[in-house]
Amino acid sequence: MAPVILALRREPWARARVLATAQHRQMLDQVLGLFGIAPDVDLDLMRPDQSLPDLTARMITALDQALEAERPDVVLAQGDTTTVLATGLACFYRRVPFGHVEAGLRTGDLANPFPEEMNRAVASRLARFHFAPTAASRANLLREGIADAAIHVTGNTVIDALLLVAARDVPVGVALDPGKRLVLVTAHRRESFGAPLREAFQALHALAEANPDVEVLYPVHLNPNVSGPAREILSGHPRIVLCDPLDYAPFVSAMKRAHLIVTDSGGVQEEAPALGKPVLVMREETERPEAVAEGVVKLVGTSSARILAEAQRLLDDPAAYAAMARGISPYGDGHAAERIVRVLREAG
Repeated sequence: MAPVILALRREPWARARVLATAQHRQMLDQVLGLFGIAPDVDLDLMRPDQSLPDLTARMITALDQALEAERPDVVLAQGDTTTVLATGLACFYRRVPFGHVEAGLRTGDLANPFPEEMNRAVASRLARFHFAPTAASRANLLREGIADAAIHVTGNTVIDALLLVAARDVPVGVALDPGKRLVLVTAHRRESFGAPLREAFQALHALAEANPDVEVLYPVHLNPNVSGPAREILSGHPRIVLCDPLDYAPFVSAMKRAHLIVTDSGGVQEEAPALGKPVLVMREETERPEAVAEGVVKLVGTSSARILAEAQRLLDDPAAYAAMARGISPYGDGHAAERIVRVLREAG
């Protein structure tokens, strides 16, 4: 959302106010600081060991109170988090126009990813403005009965933010061997907790073991369901570097430095291809099929054998690597925020 906030602040007709629920507090604070943005309203709703029903209920109540106090003409929210679902509902109850940024992503399976697929599908029923990143996302919305006039294909603002940050020379902040090919890893999906994550980590350990010229960097997610098995299986290997989650700018630098990326993240599926990095996705389905169709992202699931085989192929076969490292970005050209602002301006 940072590119949209900054673009709105350049418009004389708009007064942009930023509300944070504080979901993903650590990541939120450092990214806001990176772009020079401070929340005007910070609900600070997160609690230790909270359940999704508890979080959702507290969000809706707090957001409703904020809407009553702020009385906005339109509210924008991005993505598929619980924050987006609760914002859409609160706006619906208050009859406040809601704009969904990154609208129309679908896997077609409510259990994968969970609960994000439900969050974004419900948000689409509640939104007045649908800012779809791609033509495929627009087609998903049309199939669900969303009016064509309400859908605007803008590209994804994540590419706007990526290009702004990638232009900076920010250190990764982690000691890496410049003589090694770097495999960058992110893994955190709720549906992979347990055996699937353990399989994935075993594949990464085997990959490092089999390739003396490879170094694996994994900024470990803080959730104990992730960090526990990660440290159990991956700690102690001389060419596997485990570190705390990286701030956004150092993470972009790590993506630029990487030879290939192994992930279950949605955003990385969009960002890494724009930087010319092959991406292996440890999921069975993706709501971002455009990069798969372009051949720059490949779904590999969580089978240890398959992850290892596909990663090894990219390390061993220069032609296979070159085919995936083409720098193609089907998700935008860096001007999505400008298009979103133009739609809002023309809507009056």
